[in-house]
Amino acid sequence: MEWKQLLCEERMRSFKKNGSNDLRSEYEKDYHRIIGSASFRRLQDKTQVFPLDKSDFIRTRLTHSMEVSSFGKSLGQNISQRILKEQKDEGFLPEYQGYICDILQCAGLLHDIGNPPFGHFGETAIRDWFRENLPKKMFQLPEMERPVPVSEMLKEQMKQDFYHFEGNTQALRLVTKLHYLVDENGMNLTKALLGTIIKYPVSSLEIKATPHIKNKKMGYYYAERELFEDLQQSLGTNGNRHPLAFVLEAADDIAYKTADIEDAVKKGCITYEQLVEELGLAEEKITEDSRKEAFHKMVESLKSKYDRAQKRGLQNAKSNAVQNWIIFVQGWMINAATNCFIEHYEEIMNGTYGASGEDLFFGTDGEYMMKALGDIAFRYAFQTKPILKLEIAAQSIFDFLLDKFTDAAIYFDTERELTDVQQKMMALVSDNYIAIYRHFSQDVSEEEKLYLRLLLVTDHICGMTDSYAKRLYQELKGID
Repeated sequence: MEWKQLLCEERMRSFKKNGSNDLRSEYEKDYHRIIGSASFRRLQDKTQVFPLDKSDFIRTRLTHSMEVSSFGKSLGQNISQRILKEQKDEGFLPEYQGYICDILQCAGLLHDIGNPPFGHFGETAIRDWFRENLPKKMFQLPEMERPVPVSEMLKEQMKQDFYHFEGNTQALRLVTKLHYLVDENGMNLTKALLGTIIKYPVSSLEIKATPHIKNKKMGYYYAERELFEDLQQSLGTNGNRHPLAFVLEAADDIAYKTADIEDAVKKGCITYEQLVEELGLAEEKITEDSRKEAFHKMVESLKSKYDRAQKRGLQNAKSNAVQNWIIFVQGWMINAATNCFIEHYEEIMNGTYGASGEDLFFGTDGEYMMKALGDIAFRYAFQTKPILKLEIAAQSIFDFLLDKFTDAAIYFDTERELTDVQQKMMALVSDNYIAIYRHFSQDVSEEEKLYLRLLLVTDHICGMTDSYAKRLYQELKGID
């Protein structure tokens, strides 16, 4: 892969510049398109870890995305400078540094924009509902002799798209189609940016075909297959991850694994003493002396920050120590990911890195800390009773909404007349999403129309905020 092609500034809908006085780069224009969009603003009412939390401190998807954007830009700057300084690639021009920073800054804002309500649990709820219910839903038009299960009407890839639903995949669909402000090209972002947000450049049929990290999940729907192929050719990735996708993933990991700990401490899910104890236990499991020493220094830095906060007479010395330590850890992780990218530069550029599941922390001093923070957050934050109760409630919301909207959508735009309730359900769906359905359902087979109508349901539900999904559920159920 070559940077000149990877940084492709073309858009799906081209336009003439006509000697414009606008001096912004194409990637800077992307930034303003994103922050001005309703889809981005909705992230302020979508869950990061704690659903519908009333605290101003606890992160939402919006604040998380802004942090990922910041870390992505910092990583892009560090990596670009190292490539130039160490002359890793004669084709890497000085101006590419600015382009890469802008692309990663935008990618950070977009990486969670397709997520449904209630965080990653929402993705699981959608997958589970389709796996259980799609084979039970029947489809029959007047000319058909007998009703057929919806799952049998769909091509295998169409069906697997719902069984492996992903917010990351939905993000690509949203920014390239569903943001119907001008036309069916969505935000019409640069191809370099679109390539960066595709973490898994495979279809739902290719998941786990190999241990390679790129096959872990799907990256595009059947509906976006032509778009995906266009991006592959334009960017020269040829089925490989865009190198900046590794960087975006690292920025996301740094943001959520450190923030989850900070939020958990602030919420009282874990105390300072418990955090120190857990880090100590994690340190004992490390067998490599150099890694153990680096990890130990990080734990000691947390203790020293607490001592400093005590000497300053701070009332919340423990909370202050954790917050300061988190910032320190984030800087340490940025350096670790930068070093890994440079060390494995050739492998990343030829698409072989990650063949055994490696990310940008693999084999670095930061690897053990990332694992430890993830494990601690899972046990102390994600498994708390309030979170579990909210997830059970969220499951009820998803089950109800998916059932009602799917029942209406199956026969929408067919010869079969909808019931009054089904018509009212479809009237609740975004006009923009219906316009996209009508545009892309022209001149396609009946099975693909059915597939696109099912996508219309997931499009609509993923566009909901946590509060709206809860409120709509209560209103439709007649709950005061």
